Amino acid sequence: MTEDTRKNVAIRIQIGDQVREVTFNELTLSNNLGLESLVKVLVDKGVFKPEELQSEMERIRKDRYRDPSQSE
Repeated sequence: MTEDTRKNVAIRIQIGDQVREVTFNELTLSNNLGLESLVKVLVDKGVFKPEELQSEMERIRKDRYRDPSQSE
């Protein structure tokens, strides 16, 4: 394994004598798949509309990721 590959390893999972290395890219893709699936199920069940999700994401983004140099 090269040094560049080792830097990308997020976690190592050991089951018995087998070790599986999971990269940050794999974790990111897995999280994205899970979130996308969850949103689709909730929208399909009518729990919320896609527009409501988008609006809430925008509100949270503005609240949590605002520029610290700007005062409120």
